[in-house]
Amino acid sequence: MKSQITATGSYLPQKILTNSDLEKIVETTDEWIVERTGIKQRHIADEKELTSDLAVKAAQNALKNRNIKAEEIGMIIVATTTPDFTFPATATIVQSKIGARNAFAFDIQAVCSGFVFALACADNFIKSGQVKNALIIGAETLSRIVDWKDRNTCVLFGDGAGAVLLEATSEENRGIIATDLHSDGSLNNILKTSGGVAFNQKSGFIEMAGKEVFKHAVEKMTKSAQTAIAKAGLTIDNIDFLIPHQANLRILNSVANHLKLTPEKVIITVHDHANTSAASIPIALDCTNRNGKIKKDNVIVLEALGGGLTWGSIVLRW
Repeated sequence: MKSQITATGSYLPQKILTNSDLEKIVETTDEWIVERTGIKQRHIADEKELTSDLAVKAAQNALKNRNIKAEEIGMIIVATTTPDFTFPATATIVQSKIGARNAFAFDIQAVCSGFVFALACADNFIKSGQVKNALIIGAETLSRIVDWKDRNTCVLFGDGAGAVLLEATSEENRGIIATDLHSDGSLNNILKTSGGVAFNQKSGFIEMAGKEVFKHAVEKMTKSAQTAIAKAGLTIDNIDFLIPHQANLRILNSVANHLKLTPEKVIITVHDHANTSAASIPIALDCTNRNGKIKKDNVIVLEALGGGLTWGSIVLRW
């Protein structure tokens, strides 16, 4: 038994904050941002929009695209760094809002790697026969933990949600083929927030040692992708698309160059959505799927690196 993505969905808040808009609130320029990040705009959640609201809309779109009812879902995982509450899990709130009363639900916190970790987790639940399907969602309202006075970080992040439906399949040549997950807690200080419940009872703001994160991202994402591809019994020539975590255009281009992938094989959406952490891969996947670019039997690599540090890759056949 294997697991296969059978539907995708995403949601982006209506409000768009362009680089020109940012010029009015922080010392920066459109040219500076684009040159260093490739980002041109980001979506920002309304004051009344919670992470669960974004997640629900992405999930409903995925369910609609598969024509499946929420009551048929066996499990729900929400990957998020910005939950609605300290507890309960945002996934349980999503479960209630969409009416998935027969599912069990929980959150995963691996920051930008969260969706990859959640997808690998759901894959194992399906392969072990414990569930027949799973709804995996990456959802973030990072605008709530951004210091809008810090031009080095506030230009990088946006809000949004993406979702996939993962289902059991008996087709040997389809679905998730290999996974590769890692973490190194000794590097936790280079990408973190300034607060936490136990630390100071505040959510805090995102803090990042940019040069260090860049170095580790390129090195670790490249190696993880290579390892996952080898586990799958494939070579880089077999890969049709790489869908990386949409952190920074320089990182994406560097990883692609190290993997010797041509530009048309690398999916990039960071210019329109910025870094949406755990939501970035499923948003990019849904955008690519909806525009008809992904075809049956395409081999796709998903990869990410996030705070922790956490990183990993997944190889799948569409």
